[in-house]
Amino acid sequence: MGLTLAQLTQAIKSKVDTSMETTVAESIAEHALGFFGFSNRIIDNALEPTDRNLFYQLQDYDLLTTESEETTLWDGREWRIHYWKFKPNAENFAKLVAQSERDKENEDPYADIYDGMPADLWRERSGVDDDYEEPLF
Repeated sequence: MGLTLAQLTQAIKSKVDTSMETTVAESIAEHALGFFGFSNRIIDNALEPTDRNLFYQLQDYDLLTTESEETTLWDGREWRIHYWKFKPNAENFAKLVAQSERDKENEDPYADIYDGMPADLWRERSGVDDDYEEPLF
Protein backbone atom coordinates (compact mmCIF):
# COMPACT_ATOMS: atom_id res chain seq x y z
CA MET A 1 0.00 0.00 0.00
CA GLY A 2 1.47 3.29 -1.03
CA LEU A 3 -0.87 5.73 0.71
CA THR A 4 0.73 8.20 3.05
CA LEU A 5 -0.95 9.86 5.99
CA ALA A 6 -1.02 13.21 4.19
CA GLN A 7 -2.50 11.70 1.02
CA LEU A 8 -5.24 9.84 2.88
CA THR A 9 -5.99 12.94 4.98
CA GLN A 10 -6.53 15.04 1.85
CA ALA A 11 -8.58 12.27 0.22
CA ILE A 12 -10.86 12.05 3.27
CA LYS A 13 -11.31 15.83 3.36
CA SER A 14 -12.14 15.82 -0.34
CA LYS A 15 -14.61 12.95 -0.11
CA VAL A 16 -16.30 13.93 3.15
CA ASP A 17 -16.20 17.72 3.47
CA THR A 18 -13.65 20.14 2.06
CA SER A 19 -14.17 22.46 5.04
CA MET A 20 -13.39 19.65 7.50
CA GLU A 21 -10.64 20.48 9.97
CA THR A 22 -7.37 18.93 8.85
CA THR A 23 -6.73 17.55 12.33
CA VAL A 24 -10.03 15.65 12.24
CA ALA A 25 -9.34 14.15 8.82
CA GLU A 26 -5.78 13.36 9.86
CA SER A 27 -6.94 11.51 12.97
CA ILE A 28 -9.36 9.43 10.86
CA ALA A 29 -6.61 8.67 8.36
CA GLU A 30 -4.10 7.82 11.08
CA HIS A 31 -6.61 5.53 12.79
CA ALA A 32 -7.37 3.69 9.54
CA LEU A 33 -3.73 3.40 8.47
CA GLY A 34 -2.81 2.11 11.92
CA PHE A 35 -4.59 -1.15 11.21
CA PHE A 36 -2.69 -1.86 8.01
CA GLY A 37 0.89 -1.38 9.14
CA PHE A 38 3.07 -2.69 6.32
CA SER A 39 0.31 -4.92 4.90
CA ASN A 40 -1.97 -4.12 2.02
CA ARG A 41 -5.00 -5.66 3.71
CA ILE A 42 -6.41 -6.25 7.19
CA ILE A 43 -8.57 -9.13 8.38
CA ASP A 44 -12.08 -8.07 9.33
CA ASN A 45 -12.06 -10.07 12.58
CA ALA A 46 -9.39 -7.73 13.97
CA LEU A 47 -11.81 -4.81 13.97
CA GLU A 48 -14.03 -3.62 16.76
CA PRO A 49 -17.57 -2.59 15.72
CA THR A 50 -16.75 1.13 15.83
CA ASP A 51 -13.65 0.56 13.70
CA ARG A 52 -15.67 -1.52 11.26
CA ASN A 53 -18.16 1.37 10.98
CA LEU A 54 -15.27 3.67 10.04
CA PHE A 55 -14.17 1.18 7.40
CA TYR A 56 -17.72 1.04 6.01
CA GLN A 57 -17.70 4.83 5.76
CA LEU A 58 -14.38 4.77 3.93
CA GLN A 59 -15.89 2.16 1.65
CA ASP A 60 -18.82 4.51 0.98
CA TYR A 61 -16.28 7.20 0.07
CA ASP A 62 -14.82 4.77 -2.48
CA LEU A 63 -11.48 4.47 -0.69
CA LEU A 64 -11.71 0.95 0.80
CA THR A 65 -13.04 -2.33 -0.53
CA THR A 66 -13.53 -5.83 0.80
CA GLU A 67 -12.36 -9.17 -0.41
CA SER A 68 -12.80 -12.66 0.91
CA GLU A 69 -11.28 -16.06 0.48
CA GLU A 70 -12.53 -19.50 1.36
CA THR A 71 -10.62 -22.37 2.82
CA THR A 72 -11.59 -25.87 3.82
CA LEU A 73 -11.13 -26.77 7.46
CA TRP A 74 -9.75 -30.13 8.52
CA ASP A 75 -13.28 -31.41 9.25
CA GLY A 76 -14.48 -30.53 5.73
CA ARG A 77 -16.35 -27.32 6.53
CA GLU A 78 -15.85 -24.24 4.40
CA TRP A 79 -14.48 -21.18 6.18
CA ARG A 80 -14.66 -17.70 4.69
CA ILE A 81 -12.20 -15.00 5.72
CA HIS A 82 -13.07 -11.35 5.04
CA TYR A 83 -10.44 -8.66 4.45
CA TRP A 84 -10.39 -4.89 4.01
CA LYS A 85 -7.97 -3.21 1.63
CA PHE A 86 -7.54 0.15 0.00
CA LYS A 87 -8.88 0.37 -3.51
CA PRO A 88 -6.29 0.72 -6.25
CA ASN A 89 -7.86 4.01 -7.28
CA ALA A 90 -7.67 5.34 -3.70
CA GLU A 91 -3.96 6.05 -4.07
CA ASN A 92 -4.53 7.68 -7.46
CA PHE A 93 -7.39 9.76 -6.06
CA ALA A 94 -5.29 10.81 -3.07
CA LYS A 95 -2.44 11.88 -5.35
CA LEU A 96 -4.83 13.87 -7.56
CA VAL A 97 -6.29 15.64 -4.54
CA ALA A 98 -2.81 16.45 -3.24
CA GLN A 99 -1.78 17.81 -6.64
CA SER A 100 -4.90 19.97 -6.91
CA GLU A 101 -4.23 21.32 -3.41
CA ARG A 102 -0.70 22.27 -4.44
CA ASP A 103 -2.06 23.90 -7.60
CA LYS A 104 -4.53 25.94 -5.56
CA GLU A 105 -1.73 27.15 -3.29
CA ASN A 106 0.40 28.24 -6.26
CA GLU A 107 -2.47 29.88 -8.12
CA ASP A 108 -2.55 33.67 -8.14
CA PRO A 109 -6.12 34.71 -7.25
CA TYR A 110 -5.60 38.12 -8.87
CA ALA A 111 -4.01 36.94 -12.13
CA ASP A 112 -7.05 37.72 -14.29
CA ILE A 113 -8.49 40.67 -12.38
CA TYR A 114 -8.13 43.09 -15.31
CA ASP A 115 -9.11 40.69 -18.10
CA GLY A 116 -12.74 41.77 -18.15
CA MET A 117 -12.04 45.48 -18.42
CA PRO A 118 -12.10 47.18 -21.82
CA ALA A 119 -8.73 48.30 -23.21
CA ASP A 120 -9.87 51.90 -23.73
CA LEU A 121 -10.36 52.23 -19.99
CA TRP A 122 -6.63 52.65 -19.68
CA ARG A 123 -5.43 55.95 -21.06
CA GLU A 124 -2.10 54.61 -22.34
CA ARG A 125 -3.81 51.70 -24.12
CA SER A 126 -6.64 53.72 -25.61
CA GLY A 127 -4.39 55.46 -28.12
CA VAL A 128 -5.77 58.89 -27.18
CA ASP A 129 -3.13 61.58 -26.72
CA ASP A 130 -3.84 63.48 -23.52
CA ASP A 131 -1.22 66.23 -23.96
CA TYR A 132 0.36 65.32 -20.64
CA GLU A 133 4.03 66.09 -20.31
CA GLU A 134 6.06 64.81 -17.43
CA PRO A 135 7.82 67.61 -15.48
CA LEU A 136 11.57 67.77 -15.77
CA PHE A 137 12.17 68.06 -12.00
